[in-house]
Amino acid sequence: MSAPATTPPGTARRVEVGLGLQSDKRAGEYADLARAAEHHGLDVLTVFADLMFQPPIFPLLEMAAVTERVRLGAACWNPYSMHPYEIAGQVAALDLASAGRAYCGLARGTWLGDVGVDQPRPLTRLREAAHCVRALLAGDTGGFEGREFRMAPGTAFRFPLQRPRVPLLIGTWGPKGLALAGQIADEVKLGGSANPDVVAVARERLAVGEVAAGRTPGSTRVCLGAVTVVAEDGEAAREKARAEVAMYLAVVGELDPTVDLPQGLLTGIARHLAEDDHAGAGRLIPDDLLDRFAFSGTPEQVAAQAQRLIDAGVDRVEFGTPQGLDTREGVELIGTRVLPLLDRTVAVPAVATPGSTGR
Repeated sequence: MSAPATTPPGTARRVEVGLGLQSDKRAGEYADLARAAEHHGLDVLTVFADLMFQPPIFPLLEMAAVTERVRLGAACWNPYSMHPYEIAGQVAALDLASAGRAYCGLARGTWLGDVGVDQPRPLTRLREAAHCVRALLAGDTGGFEGREFRMAPGTAFRFPLQRPRVPLLIGTWGPKGLALAGQIADEVKLGGSANPDVVAVARERLAVGEVAAGRTPGSTRVCLGAVTVVAEDGEAAREKARAEVAMYLAVVGELDPTVDLPQGLLTGIARHLAEDDHAGAGRLIPDDLLDRFAFSGTPEQVAAQAQRLIDAGVDRVEFGTPQGLDTREGVELIGTRVLPLLDRTVAVPAVATPGSTGR
């Protein structure tokens, strides 16, 4: 199984819905969540690769063993703390374990300065890492000599591979990163966003790279994912979402060109986070901003947010950690109460062209 093919404009497509899980759970819990997700009809299970959490390959392999249909991948591995051959090896192992349901997520990574890892030349590094991963999975032994990475001729895996090509996702926000994704990726993820207004901007920026690479504009699938807290008690869900989203808002808040942040907000959030006061940081986030960077509230509220993304033209909605006041309860509510409210079969919109929005 690979990523669904891009659907030509003028026809209908089905939007995927998935979960984004933090790798902070005990062995066995991932399998339980994966079974529930697949039973309820979710399409994709993503595991984050955030600093100082469990390596995502552990939960991904556990979930692969108990599922048959869902796509699986990390969002995202980074080519600064891991060499492309290690990333490719883990992707290949996941693809074997899942009988061809893996995808490879790459991003420059966040918070790596905390462990002394510099991140120079991110676009070059991502491009070359993607090339090396694809070459290794394809069995291309011609070697590679790049600015960031090299592989000697004859370099190849010494174990069987499930597929010669695994779908590539790039996690990025900026114009140059999105243009790169438009050139080389199957899918792009704007992490930390539930904002329908940013979808058109992303499409336009992707189209720059798609046109440069001779691809049809609109070829790159778009995923938006964010912190999600769904509960019968909508106010409790929104309060928890504020605390959970604060650390991510501190990273992506300034990246969304469609949002005007209140003056001093990020400074205030950073001050609270430095004191490990996530609740205090969350209390600084106004309601309208919360809805741009998180899914939160009752099942009906969360479904309405997701539907706005679907109507804006995304290809995948990802409900991120912690899913609910309790993760298992949140997954159950997403599967039984949110999914049935969504109209996921939509017409493919007209393709954006570079420069059409003026951003």
